Order: sequence, then C-alpha cells, then structure tokens
Amino acid sequence: MVAVLSSVLGFPRVGAQRELKKLIEGFWAGKVSEADLSQQAQALRVQHWKLQRDRGIDQIPSGDFSFYDLVLDTAYQFGAIPARYQSIPTGFDQYFAMGRGLQGSIRNVEGEEVQIDVPAMEMKKWFDTNYHYIVPELSTNQEFSLNSQPSIVAHFSEAKSLGIHTKPVLLGPVSFLLLSKGADHEAAGDFELLKLLPQLVPHYRTLLAKLAQAGATWIQVDEPYLGLDLTPTVEQAYQEAYASLTQDLPGALRLLLTTYFEQVDDRMALIAQLPVHGLHVDLIRHPEQLSGVLAKLPANWVLSLGLVNGRNVWKTDLDAALQLATQAVDQVGIDRVWMATSCSLLHCPFSLEFETKLDPEIKDWLAFSSEKLTEVSILRDAINQRYEGTETDTTNPADKAKVDAVLSANRASCQARRTSERVVNPAVKERLAKVDPSMLKRNAPFAERYPVQTEKQHLPLFPTTTIGSFPQTKEVRSARRKYKSGAWSEEQYNAFLRQETEKCVRLQESIGLDVLVHGEFERNDMVEYFGEKLRGYAFTQNGWVASYGTRCVKPPIVYGDVDRPQPMTVEWSVYAQTLTEKPIKGMLTGPVTCLQWSFVRDDQPRSVTAHQLALALRDEVSDLEKANITTIQIDEPAIREGLPLRRAKWEAYLDWAVSAFLLTSSSVQKGTQIHTHMCYSDFNDIFPAIQRMDADVITIENSRSDLKLLRAFEQHGYYNASGPGLYDIHSPRVPTAEEMGERLQALLQYLPYQLVWLNPDCGLKTRNWTEVESALRNLTETARVFRQKYANGNTN
Repeated sequence: MVAVLSSVLGFPRVGAQRELKKLIEGFWAGKVSEADLSQQAQALRVQHWKLQRDRGIDQIPSGDFSFYDLVLDTAYQFGAIPARYQSIPTGFDQYFAMGRGLQGSIRNVEGEEVQIDVPAMEMKKWFDTNYHYIVPELSTNQEFSLNSQPSIVAHFSEAKSLGIHTKPVLLGPVSFLLLSKGADHEAAGDFELLKLLPQLVPHYRTLLAKLAQAGATWIQVDEPYLGLDLTPTVEQAYQEAYASLTQDLPGALRLLLTTYFEQVDDRMALIAQLPVHGLHVDLIRHPEQLSGVLAKLPANWVLSLGLVNGRNVWKTDLDAALQLATQAVDQVGIDRVWMATSCSLLHCPFSLEFETKLDPEIKDWLAFSSEKLTEVSILRDAINQRYEGTETDTTNPADKAKVDAVLSANRASCQARRTSERVVNPAVKERLAKVDPSMLKRNAPFAERYPVQTEKQHLPLFPTTTIGSFPQTKEVRSARRKYKSGAWSEEQYNAFLRQETEKCVRLQESIGLDVLVHGEFERNDMVEYFGEKLRGYAFTQNGWVASYGTRCVKPPIVYGDVDRPQPMTVEWSVYAQTLTEKPIKGMLTGPVTCLQWSFVRDDQPRSVTAHQLALALRDEVSDLEKANITTIQIDEPAIREGLPLRRAKWEAYLDWAVSAFLLTSSSVQKGTQIHTHMCYSDFNDIFPAIQRMDADVITIENSRSDLKLLRAFEQHGYYNASGPGLYDIHSPRVPTAEEMGERLQALLQYLPYQLVWLNPDCGLKTRNWTEVESALRNLTETARVFRQKYANGNTN
C-alpha cells in the first residue's frame, strides 16, 4: 500500500476523568495495592490505544505512559538512581521517592525496618511548557544499567497482544543528558555530561534490540534539544551518539528522529548526517521551515509533518495544513509523508465530550486531544484522495463525501471564529493604544521605598510569609462542588469561605508569621480563577492537563480581547484584613503567567494579549491599594517559562514580558509593597530582566536547586529584597528548623541579611494542614534564631 500515514507523538496519560491521578494518589494513601495500581494503569493504557486506533491513527505511540514523569522513567530505566535512594527497595517506593521525596518508616533492601528521610530530585519546566520534569542527577563516574524488564518493551508487547502495532517513544540519549545535571561539581556543565554518552549509548542499543525482538518496527526517538542553540560540542555529540546507537541496528528497525517546539531547517546539515530513517518537524511553531527541511531531507527518509497543534485547543485550519502537506508530498512522494501532531498531546485536555456547559459558539472553535486524533486522520484521508491513483487502505476506506463534509465544516468554523464580534473589543484596543512609558515605572527608587514599607508594616529582621495558597482540602473541594451544582446557595458558600479564611488567618497568627495571606479558598486555580472573572476568557469543566506528577491544571481559554468588568479579589483580601492587625497580602496572578498558563488565542501576537491582561490587573492593583491592602503579590512563576528557546529571540520577549509586569504594578505609591513569585526556572538566564521588574520583594523556588539559582544574585548583583524558598512544598516531607537554618545560612553567602525574607518555595494548596503547620512553625523558629543571631548588625 502506498499512502500517507497518520501519527500521534504522545497521548494524555492522565485519562478522560483524571483516572490515573486518582489511582496513584490512592496508592500513596494506602488505599490501592501495588497490584491494583499496575492492573488499572494497564487498563487505562489499553483504553487509550483503542481510542487512537478507532479514530484512524496508523502510528500509535506506546511508551508515552508514565506513573510520574517520562524523564524520570528514562533515568530509572537506565539505572541512574542517586545514592540517597539506594537503600529503598526497587519498585514503586524507590521510583516515587525520586519524584516526590520520602519521609517515614520503610523496610530497606536488607529487609530491616528503618526511618528514612530523603528529599525529591530537582524539578524543572519542560522547555517552554507548564509541564515539569524531574532532573536526572549524574556523576562523572556514572554507571548505567538497563532495567531487566524495561517498561517501554512491556507496553509495546501489551499493545501487540491486542492486535495494535505501536510506535514506541524513547527520549533520545543526547537530550536525556542535556536535561540532566551534574551530581557533583566535576559533572557540572553540558560538556562533562555529554562525556557520559559512551557509557550510556550501549544500553540504548540493547533496549532497541529488545524492542526489535518484541516486534517493533518504527521507534520515535525524541531529541527536542536539536531545536535549541547548539554548540560544536553538542553537534559532535549528536554525530557520535547516533553513529554508535545505530551500530548493528536490527534490519527491520527504523528510527524517527523527533523534534518539536522549535525550527530545525537551519540544522539540516547536521540532521541529514545522522543514520536514522525519518524526521518529525513542528510546523505549528514554524511552518516556514518546511522548504528548508525539504531541500535537505535525505533520499528515502520519511518526513512526519506536525500539522495539528499538540499544545493549544483551537481547531486546526485543515485547508492551511493541507497546503503544507501537498508541498511535502509533491516533493518527496506520498509514501514518505506522515500527518502528525506537532508534539505529544500531553499538553492538551482529553476530550470536548465532557464540556456540556461551554458556550456552543466557542466550543465549535475548539479541538481537544480526542478531536485532534480525528483531525490527523482526516488530513491523511484528504491528502490521499488528492492524488489520483493512490492506493488507500481498503480496511478503512476514505469516504470522499465524508472527508469533504468535514473539510467544509472546518472551513466554516474557522471563518466564524475570525469574524466573530465576540473576539474584538474596541474599547480594550483603544485603551491599550494610550499606554505610555510613564505608566511603566514606580514613582520612587527601591532604596527610598523599602524603609517606608518596612516601617508601615512593622516588619522585623528576616520577615516571614507564605507564597499565598493554603491547603485545598476535600472539604474545600466539596463545598465548591456543592455551590457549582446548586446544592448550596451563594450565601452558604461564602459563609463557608469566611470560616476557612478566618481559620487560616488565626493559624498564621498563632504560628507567628509576619505578613499573612487569606488562603485563597475561593480559588480553584491561580489562573482559572481570574479567567472566570475577566471578559475574553472561557473556562471548561474537564479541561485538565498534566503539570507534574499527578498534579493537573485546568487552563482557561483566551478567545478574545481581555478586560476586567469588576474587582476580582478585593472582597476577600479586605475581609481577611478585618481579622488581624498584621498586614494581609493581596494575591494576584501576573499577566505573563495568565498568558502562559491559559490556552491563548493564536490570531494576534502574544505580547498584545499580555498587555491587555496587564491593564486589567493594573485596575485590580489600584482597587486593592484604595482598600488599604498595601502589600500586593503579583505572581509571575511563568515568566522564564515563556522565554523563547533560541537566544536570538530572548530580548524581544523579555522587553514585552517585563513591560507587562511593570504596567500591572507601577501605579502604586511608594508605601505599597509589591511582591512577586517565581519558581522552577533557570533565573540566571533572565536575571537582568528580573532586575528591571523592580519588585520590592521577590520570592523564588530554591529548595530543589541546591542554591545554584542564588549564584545569579552574586554574579549580577540584586539590590531589592528576596525570599529564596527554604523548603520544598511539592514533597510531603517536613524539614526541621535546623535544616532550614542550614539552608538560610548558606544563602546568606549571596544575599544581604537585611533584605532576606523567609518563606516556602511555592503555594501550599497541595499539602495537608498537619504538614503545613509543622513546616511553618519550623520556619518561624528559624527566623527567631537568626533574628537573635543578627541582632544589632552582629553577623558572628
């Protein structure tokens, strides 16, 4: 058969109703056995394979399933298990300890009952997405060993037993090492990590042989680093790694080199030398790269076209996609082209089927993961029908009338979205056009502002605070469901929220925190909450996507121009302030994070949408200040995440990202203190931009990063106040006051003690009250000790 094929790079593992999340968390709680965890996870994989088969996908991925994270899976599969986890018996306990830490009593490898307290491995953002991966720790003398029963082989065999021949997905060896970090000083830096390729690649070869023996034919080898800025060392590493990887490659096995998130047309001189059999390119991010790729694509290579967006929820413009597909087929032939998603569908919700309350007009513009499967198969059928005499698959005949009907409906839907009056708000555009530079600058320098703020808020040395949210317990979630279902009135729901807020404020007072928060019990999510209150946003019932581990988020959808009809947060901040004499922080999500953590419209520049959000949030800042909330936190954890993957594009992005933050924050008087929060990023890359943001206090994730982020403070100089996180909230373990003190003492090597705040590294919504209270009491005890130590300027 000679025909274009359909392909998917990965499918959402969490399930249609977050079944995997509930399953794993049940296991952690002791309610699900290890056997049930394995059995039910297998059932979920089977459902997903069958769904893709039934939607017409030819190249269905396997190996894209994970209990926590695929990068962690790769490290675990190749025996890269740091020493601190070696005493934990292999299996789920050891695996999950690497991802989330472990504190408690277990049986060690000798079978003895022991107490263990190990922190989790570092967590970072997956390129420029809101997905977090676990960072492998490798040493210069690292020894790798392939797991005796690799899960990727087992999953391929599972699918094969169902009559489904899958395409196993494997993170490539070079990207795996570049995503890792040195476990010791000698292994720091890309060059040293890439020296481990000779030790690693033989185990990749063994794994490929096992897959071939199991019957695999195509292997998807993900090398997303190929799209980034490459040094000569990295280019050489690719050449040497793949020359070694394909030695004695079983004859039937073929490798699809897979890139995404960036263009690679300018890398084709390198890529074309690699001994693989096909290439996947992301034509959503960079459709213009197709000509350059086609010009240098080796003869007989397959070209997989990423034409369906794996990272956003808008319907594919099938006519535009078919133009690109036709260009490719005309040049290389119909037997060498695949229609595919741009990247894994991990970043998209499962299905529109569950969105029964979404506005019908907006819903018609959307496609979630299940719908994107149909788009991929329709593209395949449409392109096959364009070429007279093409032999199509007789077991799944392409019905021309059906394809034409789908294309016609898609054309009408795309046109309706382009011309809808709901998308454009002239008043928003007019206001944005009037923004001038004076609106992007505070009215006094930090050195003048900070003493005024400190006196106004009665702040001690080493002031303590939290990042904002407190535990979202089952009672809080239950109350929200009752209100949304109509079982509770608004009055009942607000009474419950007031009760939870008061409990939270009283607890913070009893612990001894200096700047309090209201706990955010009214908020389902730090971005979705604002999306529900802004015009130009829509939100879903079940649009969940994976963020890290079992944690899912439900991004709202920006479909039009954004503005704020009325105050969004003032009521709850003011209520909390009536409960205490201590300052309450008003809590806002910043414009860049609202942008990054939403599904954003793709019909105007992202910078325009960011500044529309900034104006809406500027109004909220002004209203908080008028209501005597004079500590305001504008969270921007995603500002580094949005950084383009090529350095040449950084300056343009940072210019508009910083100006959006300043537009939000700069209207206040000098006595009003602006905080911001950032997490899980390499801030060294954007430090001058952080300085330009001119926040009075910046709180940052630091607990999993071994203080390396703070070297940027020393290198670049930072003269505003900062609060590097003293403990990791993404782990259930509670650090001692002594441990926090050691970390604080270490960070004081880089920061002036007079400007240091004490806080966790992120919000507390995912933790329980027992963990939170214990950790925060240890935090305030640390502050007490250091206030005594540094009293009267004595640093001895």
